[in-house]
Amino acid sequence: MRILALIAPATWPAVITALGRHGDGHQIHLVATATPAAPVVSPFTALMGRGRPTADRLPDETEDTVRSLLAQAEEALGGPCTSTVLHGHPERAVAESTADADWLILARDGDQTRLGPASLGRDTRFIVDHAPCTVELIWPDAVPDITTIPAPPR
Repeated sequence: MRILALIAPATWPAVITALGRHGDGHQIHLVATATPAAPVVSPFTALMGRGRPTADRLPDETEDTVRSLLAQAEEALGGPCTSTVLHGHPERAVAESTADADWLILARDGDQTRLGPASLGRDTRFIVDHAPCTVELIWPDAVPDITTIPAPPR
């Protein structure tokens, strides 16, 4: 079985722990995304309908940083695996990389204080909805209590 694991800065230790529960004998492939930062748009020009990027940009997440993160995850895994830095829109790059996978492991990246759809970020929701394989969605920390489920609609 080919298992793909999404390595993200805040959640990768939980993903590595989940990989350990699958036992040996699987092809494990770690992926992480390196995408350029979005341009900063002046609020004034955006309000005027002229949302052109300014010269200032938010810091880029460099490929070296992502490779370092993958190296830490590989070391923590302690077993054979391969890894890839993905480029482009993160949600699409990860979803496309699942084409040859049998299983995808990724962690919730939204609101960790309660159960519900807000526990998934936008990119994670896209990946879960579009991955053509089995998806294992884990909580990176303690699972919120069942009492955190929102009340039913009236």
